[in-house]
Amino acid sequence: MTPAKVRFAPSPTGMLHVGNLRTALINYLFARNAGGSFMLRIDDTDDTRSTVEFEEAIREDLQWMGMQWDEEDRQSARLARYDEALKMLVASGHAYPCYETQEELSLKRKSQLMAGKPPVYDRSALALTEAEKQKFVAEGRQPHYRFLLKHDEVNWTDLVRGNVSYHMSSLSDPVLIREDGRVIYTLASVVDDIDHGITTILRGEDHVTNSAAQIQLFQALGAQPPAMGHLALLAGTDGEGLSKRLGSLSVRQLREEGVEALALASLLARIGTSAPIIAQPLMADIIAEFDINSFGRATPKFSSDELMQINARVLQQLDFSVVNGRLSDAGLGSVDEGFWLAVRGNITTLTEVADWWAVCHQPVVPEIEDPDLLAVALEKLPEGPFGQESWSVWTKAVGTAAGKKGKSLFMPLRKALTGRAFGPDMGVLLCYMKAEIVRQRLAGQTA
Repeated sequence: MTPAKVRFAPSPTGMLHVGNLRTALINYLFARNAGGSFMLRIDDTDDTRSTVEFEEAIREDLQWMGMQWDEEDRQSARLARYDEALKMLVASGHAYPCYETQEELSLKRKSQLMAGKPPVYDRSALALTEAEKQKFVAEGRQPHYRFLLKHDEVNWTDLVRGNVSYHMSSLSDPVLIREDGRVIYTLASVVDDIDHGITTILRGEDHVTNSAAQIQLFQALGAQPPAMGHLALLAGTDGEGLSKRLGSLSVRQLREEGVEALALASLLARIGTSAPIIAQPLMADIIAEFDINSFGRATPKFSSDELMQINARVLQQLDFSVVNGRLSDAGLGSVDEGFWLAVRGNITTLTEVADWWAVCHQPVVPEIEDPDLLAVALEKLPEGPFGQESWSVWTKAVGTAAGKKGKSLFMPLRKALTGRAFGPDMGVLLCYMKAEIVRQRLAGQTA
């Protein structure tokens, strides 16, 4: 049995967004789960919009996700191959030149619509004589080339949608090469998939019609079409579809907002499936549990709030050894394992560690709830530096002297020392505070 080989084929015409990333991730997980290979193919034939900067950003985002590819290629390096494939199709009668201008095609579509007919290309170019073609060439017209569809029913067993049938009579013959010589995705993608030995194509459901035409194109080029799966497209919580130009959902911005790669992978790997969405601590776990058969046809809704909840749960599972270097890079090299273990359950993003470090070391406005209790606490405060037992010994002495216990004892102390009503274990935080700072905060002074 041939090992699974999939590809992710982004166009470097914009930043990678969560919809693109989900497609890439599902292909990656499918390949790794099956012991196959994952290919990166840069679809950069649109030289007016493709940029090196966008391509580098796509690579950076994939690497940040931990999705290393096994092989890569780019369409701009394969133009001669597409010309060769076109010549084969023309010679075999599967492709033909057309000389209509864009304005003429637009008028045809409008006339068909006004007559209540579907705007399907009428194949008038097939009736052109050689003399008529030469006349167009003499006028300076360059042809575009179309693929001659068979008006049959195309059927395949979709890995997501099940049995799919599409009758090709409702489609226009797809353009393969534009009049300016630029190859269209329909041809380039099929030729690439054949030459690269792609076994499985996983992409959005907006490609279903395109896939039907491409199945015939595979066959016309003498190749067996790959297995195909078409995934329901992501929508926002309001039900609106996500656009790759919606900057608020670009992978780059999510990274800048502190989203963890594992959190994003945990969500995108299961959103739209029957499996519960959980925070996975390792990409290997996500790979091992991936199942393409679990994806349904309902529109999955992407929620930024849900993503951040998963982000918090991912951080709660990370060992200090995993984040130590990142904390140092963020200027928090003094944070040790004890502090990390204390605060990781109270953060949503890694950058929030700095907030709790500042609580222990930078000026804080204390919240004074019980001045009498704080006066007793100041009197009973042991000499620093504080250790692991300091909090329990100190609060026991304060509680006895003030006749307080439970929330009435601990909450006023927490608010005075941190300026907050919630947070990590005070016994740990106290270990990172200087005695003079604690005295000043108990006295109601900003310190």
